[in-house]
Amino acid sequence: MAQKKRRFQQLQAAAADTAIKDNRVYTNPVQKQVSEKLDEIGKNFEGKTRTVLYAVGALIVVAVLVMVFMNWSRRASSAGQAALGKAIETSQARISETGTPAGSTAKTFKTEKERSEAAILEFQAAADQFGGDVAEKAKYFIAVSKLDVDRAAAIQELEGLSSKTDEVGKMAKFALANTRVADNRLDDALVLLQELAKMDDAIVAKDTVNFEIAKIYEKQGKKAEAVEIYFNIAKTAAEAKDADGKAITPTQTATDAKEKVTELDPVKAKEIPEQTPESPFGLG
Repeated sequence: MAQKKRRFQQLQAAAADTAIKDNRVYTNPVQKQVSEKLDEIGKNFEGKTRTVLYAVGALIVVAVLVMVFMNWSRRASSAGQAALGKAIETSQARISETGTPAGSTAKTFKTEKERSEAAILEFQAAADQFGGDVAEKAKYFIAVSKLDVDRAAAIQELEGLSSKTDEVGKMAKFALANTRVADNRLDDALVLLQELAKMDDAIVAKDTVNFEIAKIYEKQGKKAEAVEIYFNIAKTAAEAKDADGKAITPTQTATDAKEKVTELDPVKAKEIPEQTPESPFGLG
């Protein structure tokens, strides 16, 4: 069981250790994906909404699951956004055996299970109060949070949500794929990810999906297939230019992909162009 949990914690970067020490933040792998996308999406917002999004927790590049906020937030009520944001913040709260530090207003929980149960209640309350799009998104977050409470039930809920063709269905499909990887059902995970990879509007970033596919190929011993995917991600990023013809800073996924190519096929890695740093004085 512990081995499955460790596998699930690795999406594009190592998640926190399952043995949580005081004053360390634990995030389950799907929630870490949420954190990355909240960081990315936060750049598209201003004022209080952006503050709520950034409050979710560690803004590190990992994987992905809340991109729907980008379009959905424009039509959802600010109150609905705030309710979901508050629940997400709870799902990312600190795990601490000693409780909240003196002078701090931040929430803390003693166990991941306790934190997830609290988050589920908040997501359900948001769904009940606002209905509509808020309720649909809340269903997804409830299923993800439930992975720490009742994994079998959570997977069953993700299976139901993943059959939909809307934004929530696509996010649930990605989350479900990662549970399949954790359970060593690699072929099943591959089918789900390949379905997402074929979609023009898969919600989850293409590079993220393809990176996960490559990781499965690695596990299956298909080194050549894995290297090819990693290489394409890294090379495309290295050659990307903005509207002014300047190099675009690679995403963490692209950086990780390059490292993978270097590790698995050092010769092929030399085919990835090196970016020339732009001069801070505009001379570059």
